[in-house]
Amino acid sequence: MESYRHTSTELIKPGVDKLLIALYLLLVIVGWLSIFAVEHRAGEDVLYHMMHLSRNYSRQLMWVGISMLLALVVLLVDSRIFPALANLMYAFGIMLLLVVLVAGKDIKGSHSWLVIGGFQFQPAEFTKLTTNLALAKYLSRLDVDFSTLRSRLIAIGLIALPAAIIILQSETGLALVYLSFFLALYREGLPGIILIIGFSAIVLVLSSLLVEKHLLLIIFSIAAAIVIYLMRRSFRRHPERLLLILLIWGFCSVFVMQIVPYIFTHVLKPYQVTRINVMLGKASNPQSSYNVLQSKIAIGSGGFWGKGYLKGTQTRYEFVPEQSTDFIFCTVGEDFGFVGSMMLLGIYLIMLFRIIQIAERQRSTFSRVYAYGVAGVVFFHVVINIGMTVGLAPVIGIPLPWMSYGGSSMITFTLLLFVLIRLDADRQKILR
Repeated sequence: MESYRHTSTELIKPGVDKLLIALYLLLVIVGWLSIFAVEHRAGEDVLYHMMHLSRNYSRQLMWVGISMLLALVVLLVDSRIFPALANLMYAFGIMLLLVVLVAGKDIKGSHSWLVIGGFQFQPAEFTKLTTNLALAKYLSRLDVDFSTLRSRLIAIGLIALPAAIIILQSETGLALVYLSFFLALYREGLPGIILIIGFSAIVLVLSSLLVEKHLLLIIFSIAAAIVIYLMRRSFRRHPERLLLILLIWGFCSVFVMQIVPYIFTHVLKPYQVTRINVMLGKASNPQSSYNVLQSKIAIGSGGFWGKGYLKGTQTRYEFVPEQSTDFIFCTVGEDFGFVGSMMLLGIYLIMLFRIIQIAERQRSTFSRVYAYGVAGVVFFHVVINIGMTVGLAPVIGIPLPWMSYGGSSMITFTLLLFVLIRLDADRQKILR
């Protein structure tokens, strides 16, 4: 008995980052209080709803309890189990995604849910964890040289496979989250030219949506002609540069005239196209606009100090749809105002800086890649979710980490964080 107690203590206490755990607990508490503020009504029997799990706040408390139990299990196991099981977990995650395509249920327009008993489970959330583990496992292999094209394509493939399956489930928002893993790839040496190409593609897409395509083609042609004129002397010595300019001009033209229209017509769903057009001001969608408008009213009505906990009128009278999930941030804005909103953002910012600090002190490639994966996922969710609530990003159903209602999200983000905490505590053990 004494030996068992010593072993458990040895596994949990040394090196565990108490700051990350404190920030996690703070976000979970603020999140639950916000969900309670959304769901609770004066005079109702809170104990009854807690016992019967008949409100989101009661069910969320259950998910928090399960998540903390799983976090404790993660802290108890030897951290070397994570790289050992990474590939197996990735395969299991892909299998779950494929099962969803066959046996999944449609909920709110998304075919990405498994219903087991009375509970709904979204494997697309869980595969963020398994993909991060598999990516870290691959990049930490002794036989992998990330400077080669083959290894980079394999790493990108590990990220793209689950994202592609999730798109087939009509969950484009969650699929976009997988772009955040590129932060880990850049840390490991992915060339900056890839970032430039990606940013240029985004600019091209936005330009093609905001500017008439024939006018855009004329602009590209004039820009190419100016570059060719200014570099005419260089082309005599390096004719391949002229070919490169012409290839770039040709690609941009085809991208704007053919590829973007094809994606909008044959790849994206009509509601996704509408959301993008609404965000760019090219169209109006009463439902999407209503959600964002009510969210902005709720945040704005909070003023500097907020209306006070449980006193938000937008919340009390249910003006904001999906307020427990996608728009949970506006509850904080209404009840606690600008000050409370900035404090919440400060908590996330401190957490992200701490995760990056932890990533840089790792001795193993596996732990470092995994840590940057966690940072990327959390950053993406926070930026997009809060951007949705204030009208700066399209409404794509991205939950706010540890705040939004949902068991799949709560469990996944808890496991993501506590696996990192465990790896960091054992950073002396994992040397690759």
